[in-house]
Amino acid sequence: MSLWRLLLNRLGIPYGGHARRDPAIRYYELGENLHLTLQDLAAQEGRTEEDLASDLLARGLSEYYSTDELWQKWEALSPREREVAALTCLGFTNRQIAFHLGISADTVKTHLRNVLTKFQLHSKSELRLAFAGWDFSAWMGQG
Repeated sequence: MSLWRLLLNRLGIPYGGHARRDPAIRYYELGENLHLTLQDLAAQEGRTEEDLASDLLARGLSEYYSTDELWQKWEALSPREREVAALTCLGFTNRQIAFHLGISADTVKTHLRNVLTKFQLHSKSELRLAFAGWDFSAWMGQG
């Protein structure tokens, strides 16, 4: 499946696939509700539907790539770094993480510093923001 089809599928936009104007450009049909929403948003912003749709698709692609990049960085973490990152995102303090994992607070700090470096982040709050959409609830019982 092409990247465009995958993105449109994730956005819930049916793939039309047939060119209406330029054969090099693909056009897509929108469901009625999505089309009405697009019309309303375009009117509110004083923009054309095509311009707004183009921006939304570009933002969707950007989100898709940033999520993919985040996942690749996550996969590069050691199992212990993942545990520390997950528990940090759940709001645990370093001491609580240390107790939960049976390691020292200094070891937690080291793992956390490594995680932040690998993600090019500077703080726990930045880490939590980066993973705001992820569900780490399964990590609660591990350790």
